[in-house]
Amino acid sequence: MDLEFISSHIPMYVEAAGLTVRIAIYGIIGALIVGLICSLIKELKLPVLKEIVQIYIELSRNTPLLIQLFFLYFGLPKLGIVLSSKACATAGLIFLGGSYMAEGFRTGIDSVPQIQRESAYSLGLTREQTFFRIILPQAVATSVPVFCANMIFLIKETSVFSAVALADLMYVTKDLIGLYYNTDEALLMLVIAYLIILLPISLVTSWLERRVRYAGFGN
Repeated sequence: MDLEFISSHIPMYVEAAGLTVRIAIYGIIGALIVGLICSLIKELKLPVLKEIVQIYIELSRNTPLLIQLFFLYFGLPKLGIVLSSKACATAGLIFLGGSYMAEGFRTGIDSVPQIQRESAYSLGLTREQTFFRIILPQAVATSVPVFCANMIFLIKETSVFSAVALADLMYVTKDLIGLYYNTDEALLMLVIAYLIILLPISLVTSWLERRVRYAGFGN
């Protein structure tokens, strides 16, 4: 194990990790927004839009992120739309994550008793008011474990970003292996980098799940 090689290339991994985390954050926030919009459309049973949302969810969940990135990076330029590597990575993560977050919202929404909707309507609340004031808060609390699992899943999926020439952790690792053939050292730094990113998130999400269960939300 070449420790000098490792120490000299740590800054590259720190920079790549920062890029990976930033895109993951943008992607997760975007996915939550897309998931919420899809859930609202399905809950309100909006014609046409409901069918479009269902097609999007099935397409997103049943195609690999790598294929989606290839379409964004190599396919869209054929249509005159050129996106940077960062934009493709972010858009791809949002496209993939939005469907998973939508299903997370759906799970929470389905857990809210129907009588609460009927009670809200009887009090004069509109469907939109019922959704945002009554259903959504309970759905979010119930779906915390699902959202946490989806966040970790999406961060792991960033490992394919190197396919669109983005200088993320995997890109740096493959680059160093190709240049210096220090495979063990490069892979070790890759594993440690992902552990540093994911382990704290995993611990925090586990704590948050326990707090939600202890507080009795979603029951």
